[in-house]
Amino acid sequence: MSGLHDLSPRLRMVADLVPPGVRLADVGTDHAYLPAALLQEGKIPFAVAADLRQGPLASAKATVRRAGLEGKVAFRLCDGLKGIRAEEVDGVAIAGMGGETIASILAAAPWTRELDIPLILQPMSSMPDLRQWLEENGYQIIREELCQEGDTLYTAMLVHAGEMEPQSPGELWAGKNRNHPLRGAWLDQWMGRIDRALRGMEQAQGEGVRPKQEQLLRVRAELLDMRKEWDQWQQ
Repeated sequence: MSGLHDLSPRLRMVADLVPPGVRLADVGTDHAYLPAALLQEGKIPFAVAADLRQGPLASAKATVRRAGLEGKVAFRLCDGLKGIRAEEVDGVAIAGMGGETIASILAAAPWTRELDIPLILQPMSSMPDLRQWLEENGYQIIREELCQEGDTLYTAMLVHAGEMEPQSPGELWAGKNRNHPLRGAWLDQWMGRIDRALRGMEQAQGEGVRPKQEQLLRVRAELLDMRKEWDQWQQ
């Protein structure tokens, strides 16, 4: 199917992090654009496309059929990795989900850590929660990437089993993509979100508000330092 490998910037970022030669589980596959493109490019030999709902799985099957990739993709209707056996795959991609959902999928599949399966994770939200969970549960972030699609910035990370150096509060929010050309805009985005949260808290009451404000102010100060470092690196 011509043009299939012209992935969106977000999915191309994910595809570039997939190690060559792995049998890839694509969790939440939707239209199966990611595994189909990787198969067409010859980067992977086989994929398992999994989704929680019948509709996206039907779309995935149609994509694979149009691409002439029958026999190279298995399909699973399942929650996360629950319908995939450890011996079937050597890599896992989980893209386009919230960070807490990604963490819960991995928590239910400890074999990804025990067998040191490469994980390509692309969270859409709750990134500090995901990075904290990875650190606390025997995973390490090897590499982080950024991309821009329209007006939105996205991150993706390559993760392996192993002990990770403790992450600072700012790193939990912004990651360690220090030399990336989009780093400045990424830091600005997070500082903007924190500023909006702090403005909202100014109107809030309750004993739990003050500690949250202080935590966000500490994160913002560190992000500002990161921004200054990035500006100096750019010069």
